[in-house]
Amino acid sequence: MVQGVGFRFTVEEIAINLGLTGWVKNLMDGRVELEAEGEEDALSKSLEAINKRMGLYIKGAEMEWLTPTGKFDSFTIAF
Repeated sequence: MVQGVGFRFTVEEIAINLGLTGWVKNLMDGRVELEAEGEEDALSKSLEAINKRMGLYIKGAEMEWLTPTGKFDSFTIAF
């Protein structure tokens, strides 16, 4: 439950700076969903940066590593 604290904008900034593609969006139940593609090192760095900057607001997280699809050409905030 990290809505209302600038989480999506922070994630977007981190992702773009690390060359990731994908999206981040608020869910109706108050959670936030993130799908990102990029080099494994950049993905790991993004998780570290998100935790460093927004960790006080994160109460729990679920993560799944999948094979990249290449379907994204940028990183956006989805609605």
